[in-house]
Amino acid sequence: MNTSALIKGLACSLAALLWASESHAKTYAWLSDYNPDRALHNRIATPEGYTRTACADGSYCDWLRNIPLKPEGTPVHYFNGKIKHHASHFAVLDLDTGKRDLQQCADAVMRLKAEYHFARQEFGNIHFNYTSGHKVSFDDWRNGRKPVVKGNKVSFTQPTNETDNSYSNFRKYMTRIFMYAGSLSLSKELEDIPLSDLSVGDVFIIGGSPGHAVKVMDVAENDAGHKMFLLAQSYMPAQDMHILTNPNSNGSGPWYNAEQLIVLNTPEWQFSATDLMRFKN
Repeated sequence: MNTSALIKGLACSLAALLWASESHAKTYAWLSDYNPDRALHNRIATPEGYTRTACADGSYCDWLRNIPLKPEGTPVHYFNGKIKHHASHFAVLDLDTGKRDLQQCADAVMRLKAEYHFARQEFGNIHFNYTSGHKVSFDDWRNGRKPVVKGNKVSFTQPTNETDNSYSNFRKYMTRIFMYAGSLSLSKELEDIPLSDLSVGDVFIIGGSPGHAVKVMDVAENDAGHKMFLLAQSYMPAQDMHILTNPNSNGSGPWYNAEQLIVLNTPEWQFSATDLMRFKN
């Protein structure tokens, strides 16, 4: 290859990399840039003998698998900036937590799902129920129909003639969801899934006060059909969402083994295999 062709090839490669970075920065709207080297699937190796399950391009599975992680060794921070001194994390998601004690366990699960649909402008798929049972949708919110909470009662303002599809307005909506929804309300919106159907994006959840929820971020499978999976959580107080370590890893690192799973022991909570649920859309 001559010099000019080499330079042209390098320029094309650089342009493609920049395009990919800009494209993913839009896909992960809270980011100003995107480094594919820090994508979850590039940072966390597949278990030996396993292959990551197939994900359609642009799917929620694909979006979660490509979500970026913070540099190796980054600690988990609470919403107030203090460091969490607990050996619960393998890696930290590059996802902001906010400066209020709001984005806790179920909130982080809802945030991920909503961010995915917002990036695709699927506004009709962004809706959650308050603990009161009232459905609050971003479609209503962006058109000015806002919930008003007085005691245990929820009413809604009349829609306006203006529509605000901005990311800042979306984040205001999510803040309100964090305030009035939680693991109890979210668990009532999800559907039960048998462990044999475990997929990326599913949730292990126990609704309550307190309750807890952890997100299935990736799944790998071997030739025998046995599955292993990665989990992520936020927790109380609100903190950076992080990939969990496996306290019973037996050399599998952060991967959890679904084979013959009855009790799921995570660093800070215990679930059962029957606590697996999935979003309906």
